[in-house]
Amino acid sequence: MMWWSKSGKNRQEQVLSAEEEEQMWTTYMDVRKSQLEWERAHLMFQEATGQDQIDYAIYMLEAAERKYQMNLKQAKLLKLNGSHMYSQELKRENG
Repeated sequence: MMWWSKSGKNRQEQVLSAEEEEQMWTTYMDVRKSQLEWERAHLMFQEATGQDQIDYAIYMLEAAERKYQMNLKQAKLLKLNGSHMYSQELKRENG
């Protein structure tokens, strides 16, 4: 599942500086990390039993959601294409 997507079919490929590319990768990884944190917080909430655990799980879930939203907003400002970045990540991992 990709969180953001902007079709780049009609756009020309842009040449990025090393700093811009690094910023894009950092933002992309921040989005991925915050998505995982949100998923973990959601599971924690589902498994909470006592009132204290529920309160804590709600706090963690709300914080994770806000962090995820902030990272998505940053990705949108950079006009990141999640599908493209994901395919590039797979290429990096597989050599």
